[in-house]
Amino acid sequence: MMGKEIERKFIVKNDIWDNFKKPVPSFIRQGYLLITDETTIRVRYTETKGTMTIKGKQQGISRDEYEYEIPLDEAKEIFKNHCPKTLSKNRYKIPVESVVWEVDEYINNLSGLIIAEVELSSEHQQIEPLPEWIGEEVTMDVSVPFSVSV
Repeated sequence: MMGKEIERKFIVKNDIWDNFKKPVPSFIRQGYLLITDETTIRVRYTETKGTMTIKGKQQGISRDEYEYEIPLDEAKEIFKNHCPKTLSKNRYKIPVESVVWEVDEYINNLSGLIIAEVELSSEHQQIEPLPEWIGEEVTMDVSVPFSVSV
């Protein structure tokens, strides 16, 4: 079966987020082997896990997505030797109602950017009420987070 990602993205209201009681985040390093209008290929690793992800062109709020776990040492090696664009972020997983929000606080050259994403089971799934720290929706802006140079 073809992998599908159905996701909405939002800018986080930093002032409200700063005062929100958060769970412990996981630290993620992410590097891009390929970024085109049609395909993105990235490698990502945390303290315990490496993944390789291939994403297709976004169509509405959906796109093809294939993600594979790879050995952690290989993920680090690919990141170091083959990724011209990289980023680091702290990811918080926050359950709200029937969904889990993934909130990414970007670090280093993207510092100050905080994006919340929510994966949905269908394009028509409702996510009301939105958490108070959710701001402008940027789902259709395929440049986020690359609107800030990486």
